[in-house]
Amino acid sequence: MNSLERFDYNDKAVLLRVDVNSPIDPQTRKIVNENRIKKSIPTIQYLLDQGAKLAIIAHQGDTLDYQNLMSMREHAEKLSAHLGQTITYIEDVCGPTAVEAVKALKPGEAIFLGNLRYLTEEVSGFEKEVKLTAKEMLDTWLVRTLAPLFDIYVNDAFAAAHRNCPSMVAFQELLPTAGGRLLYDEYEALYKVLNGAAKPAVFVLGGAKISDAFGMMKTVLENGTADKILASGVTGVIMLLAQGLKVGAKYEQFLKDKDLLVFVEPAREMLRDFPGRIEVPSDLAYEVDGQRINTGLSALPMDDKMFLDIGSDTMARYDAIIQTAGTIFVNGPAGVYENPLFEEGTKSLWNSIANAPGYSVIGGGDTVSAASKYIDLKKINYVCTAGGAMVRFMSGKKLPLIEAMEAAYERDGKG
Repeated sequence: MNSLERFDYNDKAVLLRVDVNSPIDPQTRKIVNENRIKKSIPTIQYLLDQGAKLAIIAHQGDTLDYQNLMSMREHAEKLSAHLGQTITYIEDVCGPTAVEAVKALKPGEAIFLGNLRYLTEEVSGFEKEVKLTAKEMLDTWLVRTLAPLFDIYVNDAFAAAHRNCPSMVAFQELLPTAGGRLLYDEYEALYKVLNGAAKPAVFVLGGAKISDAFGMMKTVLENGTADKILASGVTGVIMLLAQGLKVGAKYEQFLKDKDLLVFVEPAREMLRDFPGRIEVPSDLAYEVDGQRINTGLSALPMDDKMFLDIGSDTMARYDAIIQTAGTIFVNGPAGVYENPLFEEGTKSLWNSIANAPGYSVIGGGDTVSAASKYIDLKKINYVCTAGGAMVRFMSGKKLPLIEAMEAAYERDGKG
């Protein structure tokens, strides 16, 4: 990829794609974690210092994440506060108001355009159903309208690198293109885990979105990236079912309703093909009359219980493994940490990781939110902004953004 320093930005109109999609409090509708916002600042600051006429584009929420589909005004306000400079918010993506605002920019000024996901061509459903190539995206409203206004395109949105949409892969077809500081940092940190990580490499995989864990487990076990996997959360329970254990009617109905039982057979195959490399919970926690109860596996099944955390024996076993790791990669909390009754597992694992001597990398919105609740994130070697993109990268899959950036590099020539 072309680095940020590849081009002269003075008095140039620059279109910057960032990913500041942030967790939102469902009651207040306010941003509750600014990690992605803060990490976008170095690239923005550099471009402004270089005299760029800067327009920032980004998304918040999606059709699949409708509760978080909202204005980017607060994002612009928070960026302004961190930068000590006003980033003017324009409640328009690529209509007449946005066009006029871009044309009026002066060197060293910046505007933040409206939520990209207000455009049909930017939502995940469009990407899934229509499947345009980057060249075909040149006819989309976003690209037709904005591309002629700019001299340079910069992408700093690794967290959305798995998205094949106009704002991520089409502008590279038309404009000189560079990667931002965060894009380089994210790529380098994950590449370090995927290639030549200090051994043993331990992957700590939990959370409720188990498609992420199962999207990478087989690959990292096969290619030796992961020496051991510590399974918790719903992933851990699926592994127990794959061993032939019954957890109980209530929990198994929950898995059925969420279409998660389809992961039992892949889990069974991995346990068979990679013996001794996947650690599963040895005890679980549930609630009785407002009290947390730990139970060993011998007491299962329990037909009326939901197991929402790992137990104390599992915490101790996992801690011992984490302390011997050369590299620690984490995606997903150990339990339903939002409920104080079931935060012990997540809290324990995060403190184990924070105090471990190995190189640690964490990623995913919920993962970062959980970590920031229990530890100082400075104790983690790298905090990745990406979730889905990180999983796909660790699975060895080529990311649409990286392909587009590499193609632009070849076209622009080595700088």
